Amino acid sequence: MIQKIAIQGIKGSFHDQVVKEYYSNAPELLECLSFDALAQAVATGACGEGVMAIENSIAGSILPNYALMDQYELVISGEHYLSIEHNLMTLPGQKIEEIEEVHSHPMALLQCKKFFHTYPHIKLVESNDTAEEAFKISKNKMKSRGAIAGKTAAEIYGLEILSPSIQTIKNNVTRFVIVQKEKLKKSNNISKAAWKFVLDHKRGSLATALNVVSDCNLNLTKIQSLPVIETPGKYAFFVDVTFDKPEDYFKAKSLLEIMATAFKVLGEYPSGK
Repeated sequence: MIQKIAIQGIKGSFHDQVVKEYYSNAPELLECLSFDALAQAVATGACGEGVMAIENSIAGSILPNYALMDQYELVISGEHYLSIEHNLMTLPGQKIEEIEEVHSHPMALLQCKKFFHTYPHIKLVESNDTAEEAFKISKNKMKSRGAIAGKTAAEIYGLEILSPSIQTIKNNVTRFVIVQKEKLKKSNNISKAAWKFVLDHKRGSLATALNVVSDCNLNLTKIQSLPVIETPGKYAFFVDVTFDKPEDYFKAKSLLEIMATAFKVLGEYPSGK
């Protein structure tokens, strides 16, 4: 059993909610104020695993987190999808007309921007974490200040929800991955994988690689590119694939390992829900 899990944020954050839903016995939390600190904690063995947001259905992929997994040699052992509901919360007894500033994570502010068009007097301020802002308001008794966070944060820190579910798009889902430092263990109980590969910088190389994915009956669910810092003009591709038969997957992987100038498996795991 994992004794300690690193999360980005504090108790009441969406990462905390994922821990509660993903693990049958909620382990001790290691609260990190940045994704970099989270990755370092897992890499150094300060905790057994980490929970890291990687993609949002509205805002797309969180590309720096792919780079962090690569940098710190972390592997994905699982994933979890969380329906995100953003709530505007304040000290009890406040009215929205009295709120001067609302603080939250940049992603939360972006996803709720339309709601605040109706309240142009409110200044939106970016911060590190959703739940942390709820905690600050509660601890320091901050009037005229609001936070955007999940319902759990309001319950933990004794705040009142002025407006529930204020995100612009109601079907708002974030994908989280479970990362660890241990090497991959070969298993046939897998249906999804994450790769990083670099190809020769010539015409058709990416198309050829993607044809291998298709010919081996893999479903390409995501592809992102990041520059290879050491080689200007060259790019590394981060790819997610799903599959029904592990033998199809291992065939495609063996072919791409030959084709690519660099190939790395970031995770092989069962698809999440």
